[in-house]
Amino acid sequence: MIAAAREALAREPEGIRERMRIIEGDGRDTGVHFLPGSFDVVLCHGVLMYVEEPDPLVAGLARMLAPGGLLSLLVRNGDALAMRPGLAGDWAGALAAFDTTAYTNRLGLDVRADRLKDLTATLAGIGAPLRAWYGVRVFTDTAADGAEAPEDLQTLLAVEERAGRTDPYRGVAALLHLCGVRG
Repeated sequence: MIAAAREALAREPEGIRERMRIIEGDGRDTGVHFLPGSFDVVLCHGVLMYVEEPDPLVAGLARMLAPGGLLSLLVRNGDALAMRPGLAGDWAGALAAFDTTAYTNRLGLDVRADRLKDLTATLAGIGAPLRAWYGVRVFTDTAADGAEAPEDLQTLLAVEERAGRTDPYRGVAALLHLCGVRG
């Protein structure tokens, strides 16, 4: 991922490149590189599933937030792990998914998912309580990787956006987008 980020950054205009710094390190050790309260927004998207114990990482990221700053987390929804195998007709896989937060992702890696109630408690405990949350990939999680965009892409995006903010649909989304705000 670091190599991909460097390649992408190299293609950007100089004005962008000079404002960017790629740092490789452990998210729990953010204080090594930044002072507390250094950022108005901290994004952690598609990372927590690779971390065995997410709370220290989330706390480290929250320390970097200025008062009123936003911590944005995008995580695999541990409350909906049975949806993908169930929709694919894998009944044994769906049944097993109800009782776990472990799964194998599309890269073939064994990873873990997070439950909304657990991350809500974590965010409250680190002083960045949950302000809003959304479901992501409610209807499109089973779409093939690299699939061509449908002709009615705008309608599909409108459906996903609405489902992602509407109960009960957001609760069964493949991913959760959580927004915590530093008090």
